[in-house]
Amino acid sequence: MPHDAPLTHLQTLPSWLLGRASALGHRLVTDHLAREGMRMPHHAVLCTVAEHGPLAQAELSRIVRIDPKDLVAVLNDLQAKELVTRTPDARDRRKNAIDLSPAGRTLLGRLEALGDQANEALTAPLDERERATLNALLARIIAAPES
Repeated sequence: MPHDAPLTHLQTLPSWLLGRASALGHRLVTDHLAREGMRMPHHAVLCTVAEHGPLAQAELSRIVRIDPKDLVAVLNDLQAKELVTRTPDARDRRKNAIDLSPAGRTLLGRLEALGDQANEALTAPLDERERATLNALLARIIAAPES
């Protein structure tokens, strides 16, 4: 279909448009994080641990919504790069608490800058007011209870 062809009914549906925008955003963030050798799950774990402090692995899994088996691989990657630490949880010694290392905090700062750049690229066609409106509308859609 030529780029100047009118949109089909499907292409005017909010679900279709959001899906396309999501795919573009995902690709941009993925490409930017890759500059530091990181993937989105790595970034999600680093952000969550930075925000919530040392976390039990099971709690971290629930927050980031990564299957516990998959989370182990992500944590192994991060620990091998000395970005996180696993120490016995003070509340339950049978569990590990995940925390950021100093190198993890430093890297997270760079990843946040890269994420900001990716989101800037995603929303480049919009002015500041439009960006704020888009964010507010998307937040309302996400917060609305499912019908």
